[in-house]
Amino acid sequence: MAYFLGIDLGTSAVKCILVDDQGTVKSSHSVEYPLLQPQPGWAEQHPEDWWQGTAACIQALLSKSGVTGQEVAGIGLSGQMHGSVFLDRELQVVRPALLWCDQRTAAECDWIEEAVGGREALGRLTGNKALTGFTAPKVVWLRNHEPENYSRTAHLMLPKDYVRLQLTGAFGMDMADASGTLLLDVANRRWSPVVTERLNIPMEWLPPLYESNDVAGHLLPAAAERTGLAVGTPVVAGGGDQACGAVGVGVVRQGIASVALGTSGVVFVHDDTYQVDPECRLHSFCHGVPGKWHRMGVMLAAGGSFQWWKNHLAFEELQQAEAEGRDVYEILTAKAETAPIGSEGLLFMPYLTGERTPHPDPKARGGFIGLNLRHSKAHLTRAVMEGITFGLRDSMELIEASGIEIKELRVNGGGARSLFWRQMIADIFGYPVVTVNSTDGPAYGAAVMAASGVLGQDISDLCERWIQVVDRVEPNPDSQALYQQYYDVYKTLYPTLKSTLHQLSDLV
Repeated sequence: MAYFLGIDLGTSAVKCILVDDQGTVKSSHSVEYPLLQPQPGWAEQHPEDWWQGTAACIQALLSKSGVTGQEVAGIGLSGQMHGSVFLDRELQVVRPALLWCDQRTAAECDWIEEAVGGREALGRLTGNKALTGFTAPKVVWLRNHEPENYSRTAHLMLPKDYVRLQLTGAFGMDMADASGTLLLDVANRRWSPVVTERLNIPMEWLPPLYESNDVAGHLLPAAAERTGLAVGTPVVAGGGDQACGAVGVGVVRQGIASVALGTSGVVFVHDDTYQVDPECRLHSFCHGVPGKWHRMGVMLAAGGSFQWWKNHLAFEELQQAEAEGRDVYEILTAKAETAPIGSEGLLFMPYLTGERTPHPDPKARGGFIGLNLRHSKAHLTRAVMEGITFGLRDSMELIEASGIEIKELRVNGGGARSLFWRQMIADIFGYPVVTVNSTDGPAYGAAVMAASGVLGQDISDLCERWIQVVDRVEPNPDSQALYQQYYDVYKTLYPTLKSTLHQLSDLV
């Protein structure tokens, strides 16, 4: 039997899975690595940590699964998007990579829009506005603040593409991940000569472009020895984590959207045609499905908000989880379920690391609004979950306004394990919420891409055969009506408090 290796290079860990040629997951393994935050709002990682973690992860996965390297027929990669990897002419890393959640480039974003001819012109050229998380602003920041490092740079890569370089020695980037650099002509699936020229970013820094299932290299002997895989194993281009995650749950045709509840939160919809939100509040990117596109809205701290709550204010629950051998999030959500809808008038703003959609504001901040003496930890926990879901609904409203008809939501990520949260999403969004048999998200999507490229089969056809719905939650009309009242109030919070949040941010 042939197996396909899916690698997902996340922000906190790399996850590797083995999928057989019938779409069944054989085994999985994860290896963590550190996140650097040298200043408030900054986020960096050492690319070498990604490679060392990935190599160790593959070795461990093969060992625990009993699968030999010769049985792995192909490799696909998914990864955190937008991170800037700067390499010199000898392919050495120039400095730690600036990540998707790094917020240092607000001034560079303003300069980029002006240099290209305004936000509307940039939107026409790339399908997107300049945002602090994107790659091009990081390049401009390097030129402005670290000219010596800029002068050493000869190659610009994204995180997963650095790992593929270590595996194969070949440069490359897929269309979906390249869409988030702000340097791609998304409509025509090519690097934009206009944007690169106006930003004075050398075109020769940019790697060749591939569709996600294209074979982009073959395993080198040194990488085979390091990982336990076979020399010459084909490695496909893969995709950014959101495109891979969507493929991994079967969002490969019109009418299906996904909600990803990871560190960030993403509302993602497949699109057969290229369309752009006039105000660029949604991202218009190439999909991992060749020749297709997608639109998505991004919340920077979805699961990240819940994780913050758990890490800093759930000490009793953490102790209980350790003593009972349970998941701490299971304990927290069970308590949240005892509080009523709306948490008795308590709302949570989930902008803990700034925000992207629909408020592209690095100075946005979080907060609880409406606290009184009756509120307990159960109320606050439920308010965190409701605030995250309200923020994600903001993106869905933009997608609905674009004219795309949605028939169901496929929920994935850590939060998808909670039936309580899935019901909350169904009630707040007003759509049926389903989960599928593939629960490994981006890693599974990367494996699908590998199988597609090696077997010569269409990605959408593979998804239709391999991915099935296993659970469905319908909206509750009474809950829906009550949530609507709270959501109407939630939407007023950011516009009302924006000036105050900026003043507080400027004081730090």
